[in-house]
Amino acid sequence: MNPNKWFGIVIAYTALTLLCVYFVSSDSVLSIIRILLAYLFVAFVPGYCLINFLFEDGKLDLAEIIVLSVALSFGLAGISGLLLGISGIGFGTASIAESLGLIVVVLAVLAYLRKTGLIKYSIQKLRMKPSIHVSN
Repeated sequence: MNPNKWFGIVIAYTALTLLCVYFVSSDSVLSIIRILLAYLFVAFVPGYCLINFLFEDGKLDLAEIIVLSVALSFGLAGISGLLLGISGIGFGTASIAESLGLIVVVLAVLAYLRKTGLIKYSIQKLRMKPSIHVSN
């Protein structure tokens, strides 16, 4: 996918989700849309942006992308929640949405810069050679 289009979709989805979290009340008819957008935002988007930053296009198949994105998203959300809980900011809907929004935007910018070639970064396979050292 074109990096400009990818970046636009991620930023637009982030903005739409944050707008729904702030402006759609929980007792509204549109609350189901708010819940679905927020769930996908927490469960997939942060990890997906991190995957796009860490790995080149075509290195992972769709199943690996989905599994890693979900796992990394929950990890990032957990770390974000932990840091919010121990800081003076507190743990609430607004603070979680803002912190994850910030994480997604930063990771999306980094992934965009990597996709356009402005950042050169790649994960190389670690090759470990077994060695046995015998001391006399």
